[in-house]
Amino acid sequence: MTYRFLIVGAGFSGSVLAEQLLQQLDCTIDIWDERNHTGGNCHTERDAPTGVMVHQYGPHIFNTDKKEIWDYVNHFGVFRPYVHRVKAVSKGKVYPLPVNLHTINQFFNKSFSPAAARAFLHTLADSSITAPQNFEEQALRFIGRELYEAFFYGYTKKQWGVEPARLPASILQRIPVRFSYDDNYHNNIYTGIPEDGYTAIMQQMTADKRIRITLNKKFIPGTDGMEYDHVFFTGPIDAYFNYQYGRLGYRTVSFEKGYADGDYQGTAQMNYCDAEIPHTRITEHKHFAYWEQHDKTVYFTEYSKETGPSDTPYYPKRLATDKAMLQQYRHLAEQQQKISFLGRLATYRYMDMHHVIGEALSFSKRFTEALRTGAALPVFPNEETA
Repeated sequence: MTYRFLIVGAGFSGSVLAEQLLQQLDCTIDIWDERNHTGGNCHTERDAPTGVMVHQYGPHIFNTDKKEIWDYVNHFGVFRPYVHRVKAVSKGKVYPLPVNLHTINQFFNKSFSPAAARAFLHTLADSSITAPQNFEEQALRFIGRELYEAFFYGYTKKQWGVEPARLPASILQRIPVRFSYDDNYHNNIYTGIPEDGYTAIMQQMTADKRIRITLNKKFIPGTDGMEYDHVFFTGPIDAYFNYQYGRLGYRTVSFEKGYADGDYQGTAQMNYCDAEIPHTRITEHKHFAYWEQHDKTVYFTEYSKETGPSDTPYYPKRLATDKAMLQQYRHLAEQQQKISFLGRLATYRYMDMHHVIGEALSFSKRFTEALRTGAALPVFPNEETA
């Protein structure tokens, strides 16, 4: 039997899933995307005036600690090694991020050894907070008030649009503090950027003639997809159900493009930590492709705001009201027939690229095994947790 599948969304979730289903089953696959390009929010294309490869929805640095995922993506293109080094402006001075030994010594005008810096931060930490309940408490318990207010409070408030005390502590757990001079933003051993951009990687994944991609095609739940054996939806789960219980909370990003001769800021990413500066960061994309040479440069000033009906959702807020609403949508989804939901929008989670790819790889195996054995087909790739 030749199965007919429809995948809604041509980002990494949809592209990996399509490639894997073809490997495991006799099938044909249609991919629909309502945008005019493939690649989802990882879409890359060259800026015409400069020739610089631009990450159209903000910078993406591929990093993972799993060799099998690294090997998988490298099968579809050449990834150049890349070390992401972020700088931060606080009260008019430039510091390296994440907070490391250089940051600590520069900020406090000291020359601590690693052990001395660790001991010093211990004196600054709020030891009265034994079980941090939110972002702010996590920061105060971890690094103390001075570093928190210099590097995290203003930036976080701009990024999320709420007081950090309303955000979960888990957000800060993604930001390392190092007692060495290591200023690599990522800890994972496998880190790189594709030579020809991310869109080219996904185009290779979906190059098989049994895959047909249709752009500028919006999926209408309840109307479209009936003729397929199964539909895989990677868009926003609340949109699928026409916001029946309301809109899940997201932050989105707007970009202000600028051009300059030569080098604009000397680094790929500069964060602006002070609350009174309206933008969150400036990214200069020529620095993501250090192997290329360009006489001119293009840079983007980023502003964070609430996601409106016409905006692209970026970061799920996952406040208590959002998580309660999500459970209602997941319950509805589990009552549907012949449809699965996967990817960061359909599961309403913050996910890095390697998480998205790894989950699509494992989900394809689960789905295929269930199809072959007659078991219930999986609706979601994950169990929802707090």
